[in-house]
Amino acid sequence: MELTGKAVVVTGGTRGVGAGIAKAFLAAGADVVVCARRPPDTPVEHAGRTAEFRPLDLRDPGAVRAFFAAVAADIGRLDTLVNNAGGTPYRLLEESEAERHARVVELNLTAPLTASLAARPHLRRARGSVVMIGSVSGTRPSPGTAAYGAAKAGLESLARSMAVEWAPEVRVNTLVLGMVATELSALHYGDGEGLARVGATVPLGRLAEPGEVGAAAVFLASASASYISGASLLVHGGGESPAFLAAATVNQGAPADRPPNKPEGDGR
Repeated sequence: MELTGKAVVVTGGTRGVGAGIAKAFLAAGADVVVCARRPPDTPVEHAGRTAEFRPLDLRDPGAVRAFFAAVAADIGRLDTLVNNAGGTPYRLLEESEAERHARVVELNLTAPLTASLAARPHLRRARGSVVMIGSVSGTRPSPGTAAYGAAKAGLESLARSMAVEWAPEVRVNTLVLGMVATELSALHYGDGEGLARVGATVPLGRLAEPGEVGAAAVFLASASASYISGASLLVHGGGESPAFLAAATVNQGAPADRPPNKPEGDGR
């Protein structure tokens, strides 16, 4: 998955998952530009290579178009856009006005669309790709972050439609993320023992690392994925064990050769 000579933009690439993605592309040899409203506290770098930072408010369509035109002109090409910028505070629906929920949708759905449209002419010339950063919140109920979940569901649908409309010049795929360990994990999941308990709910026994998300993004941008478009790649450590399995007691003493909660004679 060698990307030397390729140019990549990672939105929200200054910290957390975005920084992990940017570092993975640097490791693969790509020239990386990260953007956010504010510069990072420390440069995003890996193995002696540093991502270039450029400020950008993704909610300003005119600024977004100017940003991608400048990046393509300065570097000479644009091969991959990773739409990573996003997020939400925990907020029950009835605890806030519709306008605040709408801003969450704007950041997590409208902004990636704005960036993708601005990047498309440059990606088309390079026969490049778009990688959307989705979430399992878009595939299951998301209490407390309902607007975010709805936006991520829309993002995955948008990516599939873009993959059809923009083929064959531009490939579009989505990484559907579960829980990821970042510098802000404690705000969402607790720290210490609490974080360990949360990680234990994942079949693989832990949260993902940002670099693991980055490796998946590099794969989707590489020649190894040249026939993959319109796909959703789950990066969630096996997902979530169904709650009913822990609650059910009928087969607690089931023989080892028979799966729990599956009656004998059931051929499914």
